[in-house]
Amino acid sequence: MTSPQTTLPKHSPGADTTGTLTRTIAAPPVVRRARPRLRALDGLRLIAALMVAAYHYGGRDGEITEAWGGSPQLQFPTAHNWFAYGCLGVQIFFVISGFVICMSGWGRPLRAFFASRASRLLPSYWAAIVLVTAVFALPVVTYQAVSPSDALVNLTMLQQPLGVDRVLGVCWTLWAELRFYALFALFVVMPGANRARVILFCAVWTLAAVIAEGANEPLLDLVLMPEYAPFFIGGIGIYLVHRDRKDLTAWGIVGVSWLIGQHYAVSRLWHAPNPEFFSYRTSFGIIAVVTAGFAAVLLIALGALHRVDWKWLTVAGALTYPFYLVHEHLGWVTVAALHRGLGLPSYATFGLTIVAMLLLAWLLNRFVEERLTPLIRNGLMVRK
Repeated sequence: MTSPQTTLPKHSPGADTTGTLTRTIAAPPVVRRARPRLRALDGLRLIAALMVAAYHYGGRDGEITEAWGGSPQLQFPTAHNWFAYGCLGVQIFFVISGFVICMSGWGRPLRAFFASRASRLLPSYWAAIVLVTAVFALPVVTYQAVSPSDALVNLTMLQQPLGVDRVLGVCWTLWAELRFYALFALFVVMPGANRARVILFCAVWTLAAVIAEGANEPLLDLVLMPEYAPFFIGGIGIYLVHRDRKDLTAWGIVGVSWLIGQHYAVSRLWHAPNPEFFSYRTSFGIIAVVTAGFAAVLLIALGALHRVDWKWLTVAGALTYPFYLVHEHLGWVTVAALHRGLGLPSYATFGLTIVAMLLLAWLLNRFVEERLTPLIRNGLMVRK
């Protein structure tokens, strides 16, 4: 007996014209090959986050001064000058983001792109908003919590354009990320990513951002982010180099982005030496850190750091985002408790605070992200 699953009746669609029975051969399923994880990129993420933490704990004044009971200049007489460069970890984050978003958005439909971004950002962010608001509301904590209404608005990630007090000081960078995602989704993901479209996107955004800077128009600045666009675009260019290291256009995108990016970094962070200022960053130092950030992502993209493939770096990458969210404000509380409360030395307090925030980040990853991320992603992918 012939199996009906392997033959077709005579003259049916799929049978040959002579009436000979033919076998239905199913096309092999299209399997999307998983990209090898770039664990060195996870390590670079953690380095950038630690740079920002060093800046917040010992490279600036402000609220951290209250936590230490005096200026960080007194706590770290030499190191505070180095810690001041840590704020450039944000620019390195943006380069990494440009690389990762282009990689994750390539060949992915808009719904899947949106679901992946929302499920990645929201769980730890919501948890950090609730946690910081709750801790700051404790009577023993001297830092003032935002109003309940403002805390609720913070859950949307749209507090900055709405002029609402921020629960997390670092959330301004998320607002920049959201605008980048929106631009990339609208002009690359939605019509379908390909090399020509990505190059056009980079070229148009670069030129438009320069025009916006020259026009001094607030709306254009808000949408096009001239100060941060070169770092996102540079990361996208590096991803194109990752796909084809002989792509001269991609190398040109990286080069132009680095040139413009270092300009903005120097113009925003350099000032003439002044003893009344907290710290002094040399223009050479700023350029060196920006260059190192671009170079590190580029080396990873070219495979030069392929031996840096330690499995623990995957864990480091998973901890980076929740650590980044909670380290600043909860770090103030921890520094005050360890240094002023227990009398621990400055460097011991600095190190233990970093460890405490990494432990908290692990808890958020383990009990919040691992549970909520798949739920949000799968829920957003459901078609009705």
